[in-house]
Amino acid sequence: MTSADWLWASPEASTAIASRDLSTILRAFRRINGMSQVALAELLGYDKSYVSMLETGRRAINDVGTRRHIAARLSLPAHVLGVTDVDDAEYRAMLQFGDSTVRLAEIARQAGRAVEAVNELWPLVARLEARAAEGQMERDSLALLARARVALGVSLGTVLPEERLSSAARWTGLAVEIAARLDDSNFYAHALRMHGNELRKAGHPGAAVARLDHSLQLSNDPADRGSALAFICRAAGELGDAERFDTALSDYRNLLDKNTGSGLLFQPFTLREIALRGLMSTGRIMRACSLVHRQAGRPPAPQWYIIERVTTGEILVESRNVEGAVDAFTDAIDSAERHRLPHQIQRAVRASVKAGLVDVADAGRAALARNQSRLSAR
Repeated sequence: MTSADWLWASPEASTAIASRDLSTILRAFRRINGMSQVALAELLGYDKSYVSMLETGRRAINDVGTRRHIAARLSLPAHVLGVTDVDDAEYRAMLQFGDSTVRLAEIARQAGRAVEAVNELWPLVARLEARAAEGQMERDSLALLARARVALGVSLGTVLPEERLSSAARWTGLAVEIAARLDDSNFYAHALRMHGNELRKAGHPGAAVARLDHSLQLSNDPADRGSALAFICRAAGELGDAERFDTALSDYRNLLDKNTGSGLLFQPFTLREIALRGLMSTGRIMRACSLVHRQAGRPPAPQWYIIERVTTGEILVESRNVEGAVDAFTDAIDSAERHRLPHQIQRAVRASVKAGLVDVADAGRAALARNQSRLSAR
């Protein structure tokens, strides 16, 4: 059975699924996954000529069992192929437990199991998206859809490679559109915060700052404000805006001094890594070098340990500690492969190439290939 990731990796996939047309879905599935008709036929357990007829619309399938089989092999919710109705008992049960699904997926992501989070979230999002497309969304369902969109986007932003991170920003952006209409300022701030960070990761730090500033204005809870400031530090660093970075970092540090750290972003470990990367990004490498050996507690999650290892490796390269840099990058690559975090491997490879660490870069590329192979085999 294939992974659910393909469903949300591109607008083409979403459009194909929304059409509920088997021919369109099969063709899109093959294009997105780079599969031949022979490979698709093997996945479905059919003859290639039969798959060809399905793709061209020369053969229609009316049998419920066959449609259910195809849906299962493509990791599609059965209603997309007309097997069930969105108003059935299954849909109502999914709504009943929807909040729990989102919470459990968030716990999985924060524990370093982001692929698991995606695969938990996508059936919920698929059913809610289908309901929304038919104009049958009551307020509670709409709020659940927004929460699920944010969680899905952030989880995708953790597991997708860099060249596909715009998909994560797209899903968090769709959540912001709903959040703006829900009269819930706390959730609106959360959606803006997550969207801002996914925009930054997708290469749009300027747009990210605008969303993050808005989130900061709406946030009252110290952990929420700290999270917004952490992301602002990231974006300001990538923009090379030292003044904005220093102001946000100072506000973050003062807030943390007065409040107990909580969450992934409002922690001493996170503060130190953000300071390291921001100082490096704004050209103050000597200050970064003086900070790199200072410890600041335990990482709040596996991905933050990996993020810190890459950043530390980059700074050690600048301080001409090549052996230490090799250890840091190698540790990051091994951990990122174990937790299936391809864009962190890509960060380590890019930094290794820049530093001329050919063997480390080659090891990273091999890890990326293994990660993609495992994803394709699902």
